[in-house]
Amino acid sequence: MEKELFVDKVRKTAEGYYERGEFFCSEAVVKTINDLLDKPFDESITKLASGFPVGIGKSGCLCGAVSGGVMALGMVYGRKHGEEMQEKMFPIAAELHNHIKGIYKSTCCRVITRNFEFASPERKAHCVQITGETAAYIAEKLYDEGFIR
Repeated sequence: MEKELFVDKVRKTAEGYYERGEFFCSEAVVKTINDLLDKPFDESITKLASGFPVGIGKSGCLCGAVSGGVMALGMVYGRKHGEEMQEKMFPIAAELHNHIKGIYKSTCCRVITRNFEFASPERKAHCVQITGETAAYIAEKLYDEGFIR
């Protein structure tokens, strides 16, 4: 599949989970990437992402999509007990952070959503977009590095 079509499909998948109310941002990213990688972790992995929406438990801090994205990157670049830290983990996580910050000028949930009423459809649409952007960014990186074909 052509890279652009592939990345767009991943974006739409993650956005769809959030848009339909099946998952929030962090959960949608983790679910999408786990499925994309042919489920290296069982379905319960998504539960680990459930505390991150709305800036970590609704505290408004780090964007849940970014938190979920870092978790998803750990599926490929993370380590198990006794293993050495993979050289790419820190830089690729930082690149995701910087990518989202470059687009939205922050990775703080309360900052990137400050122009929206909390329960508004506009805010939800904005967060759906950030969720899709995060999943797409990760998919593109994994595609470029040969983890997905």
